Amino acid sequence: MAPNFTLRLATEGDIPALHALIEASVRGLQSDDYTPAQIEGALGTVLGLDTQLIRDKTYFIAESLVQNMNEGKLAGCGGWSKRKTLFGADRGPGRTPELLDPATDAAKVRAIFVHPDFARQGLGSLILATVENAARDAGFRRFEMGSTLTGVPLYRLKGYVEVERIAVSLHNGEAMPVVKMVKSAEQTQ
Repeated sequence: MAPNFTLRLATEGDIPALHALIEASVRGLQSDDYTPAQIEGALGTVLGLDTQLIRDKTYFIAESLVQNMNEGKLAGCGGWSKRKTLFGADRGPGRTPELLDPATDAAKVRAIFVHPDFARQGLGSLILATVENAARDAGFRRFEMGSTLTGVPLYRLKGYVEVERIAVSLHNGEAMPVVKMVKSAEQTQ
């Protein structure tokens, strides 16, 4: 696991810092898989913060514990949802706020972002495990997500299977591919 980080639930007071973290993550880590126009069109809609997750107390922040200028710095974030919305920010497409039934529905793994300064240190895996455990504690036995192309390799390693590719129309005329992936709790690694 990633011992240089601590996770806590996000609060309303974290929202400005989360917006900055997500933008840095998207601009710094998604450019190999998406064009600049796709990134610009997706920020704040497809790729961004869903504050409902903070209100639902299902969104986590990872902070750096490294004893230097990064101590206390937001290193990553991510959460899960007990609502039907698969992906996207507050202004994202396809918002469906109805509650899911843990007995029949899959929890939605949502908005996992890592700051580029902390990439490739196991933080994405730590956040994903934390999110899955929290959803499992709430009674969910299956998980699904709308992953970016950049995230697909990690999620495959963690037992997720691609079931659909979705071309999401963006406000600037571009389209962004999002990959719907699923996993059952029995596949947890």
